[in-house]
Amino acid sequence: MKSSSLKARQLLFTACIALIGGCALGPPAPDNPTAGPRAEQRNEARALEQAEADCAAQGKHAVAERSEGETLYHCVD
Repeated sequence: MKSSSLKARQLLFTACIALIGGCALGPPAPDNPTAGPRAEQRNEARALEQAEADCAAQGKHAVAERSEGETLYHCVD
């Protein structure tokens, strides 16, 4: 009876170690899994407003440019 109990404990221990190891070595969590298209649009709108304000202080206006998945803002005359 003791040998089956010991085997069950060893199996449980091995399963726990495998689970913990798998979680520790798995891929990292995404930066923000709840950020959908609407959140991205709001963030880009805020960034454009900020760029417009910064450029207006220089007497210019902001122009948006997309490069490698990022939106970049430049001040132009």
